[in-house]
Amino acid sequence: MFFDRPESGEIAVLVHMNLGSEDEPEDPREFEELVLSAGGDPVALISGHRRAPHPKYFVGTGKLDELSSQVQEACAELVIFNHNLSPSQERNLESVLKCRVLDRTGLILDIFAQRARTHEGKLQVELAQLQHMSTRLVRGWTHLERQKGGIGLRGPGETQLETDRRLLRARIKSIQKRLEKVRRQRDQGRRSRRRADLPTLSLVGYTNAGKSSLFNRLTDAEVYAADQLFATLDPTMRRIELEGLGPVVLADTVGFISHLPHKLVEAFRATLEEAASASLLLHVVDAHNDERAINIARVNEVLSEIGALELPTLTVFNKIDLLEHSAPRLERDGNGRPCAVWLSAQTGEGCDLLLQAISELLANETVHDTFLLSPDMGRLRALLYSNNAVVSESPGDEGDLMMEVALQKADFLKILKSENLSMEQLRRLSDSNRKIA
Repeated sequence: MFFDRPESGEIAVLVHMNLGSEDEPEDPREFEELVLSAGGDPVALISGHRRAPHPKYFVGTGKLDELSSQVQEACAELVIFNHNLSPSQERNLESVLKCRVLDRTGLILDIFAQRARTHEGKLQVELAQLQHMSTRLVRGWTHLERQKGGIGLRGPGETQLETDRRLLRARIKSIQKRLEKVRRQRDQGRRSRRRADLPTLSLVGYTNAGKSSLFNRLTDAEVYAADQLFATLDPTMRRIELEGLGPVVLADTVGFISHLPHKLVEAFRATLEEAASASLLLHVVDAHNDERAINIARVNEVLSEIGALELPTLTVFNKIDLLEHSAPRLERDGNGRPCAVWLSAQTGEGCDLLLQAISELLANETVHDTFLLSPDMGRLRALLYSNNAVVSESPGDEGDLMMEVALQKADFLKILKSENLSMEQLRRLSDSNRKIA
């Protein structure tokens, strides 16, 4: 027996099961925040324990009866599970409960669909939704499962389900092509910033850690920031000036969450690559959250997926204004390098310490390379010597010099800038000089 699905679905019954087979159980409080962020009105939370999910309904038959009576009592239009359901489990649950059933991935996709603002963000969300939907088409077309026969009813030999799957594949392919173009454009932008020797800082962290508030505080931007999960989906970049270092680019990125669906990680890869190519990651942590250590581990898991775990990272403990007896401070590791900053993006306390730590970490990047200087680069050679940057040099046959250079990157870039050169230009000139030699 099937039913017409209602367009609205705000009144929701939530289901959270503690499974013995799960290494890392989901958090019911975070689950409720996700539902509220999606615009849902949770009226009841049904919880329980199972060693493993029921293959047909995910929950046992007793819990299913309890869930069914709760849905009827609350006149709920939607049941949301804090777990990933198989397409058949969703279908079986809907047939029993007579209402829509949504799993954790579907819930997160819905939030992303509401938050996407730019054309790129909407494409990324649509791709993830279509990939998720492609395995769940059967339940929407149960009345057209069979081809019809008889005079005037013989079709092209394709069921409605097959037609939908074909159209879905074509749309997915089209979106992937457009996102590939976006990825190339982003990559071109990153290459331009590298050519201009502009360091890039990426704000990463668990959702609702305060990344956008910190971004607005540092850049005087007006990026949307709210006390809700996934307030930011579309990456924003701004150029800021650091004292003694010059201009850097700061990027605000999408927040992470536990068990972030792989379809979303894949769809947002073009966006997440901004973090993977950063000179320095600013890992923003909600210092007021009791589970901050677990959230740090979850963010590191996603960073590992996108190949950004090995990048230089500065931990930023935000929201100290919500802690008792906590003052802004800068922590250093055993080598004296900044490793963590405690601040409040809301009040601005400690933001000066963050800028100081960023300047130190970027300035501490050392250039140690060998360049072949042509005879007309005598002024550059003199500047390198005056900054004690020359490790060794050996003359060539044509008056050129093979010079080994070692000094802080910031100082090296200043020297090159005074000669109207970039690092890439110097390397290109060195390569061409070598070929001539």
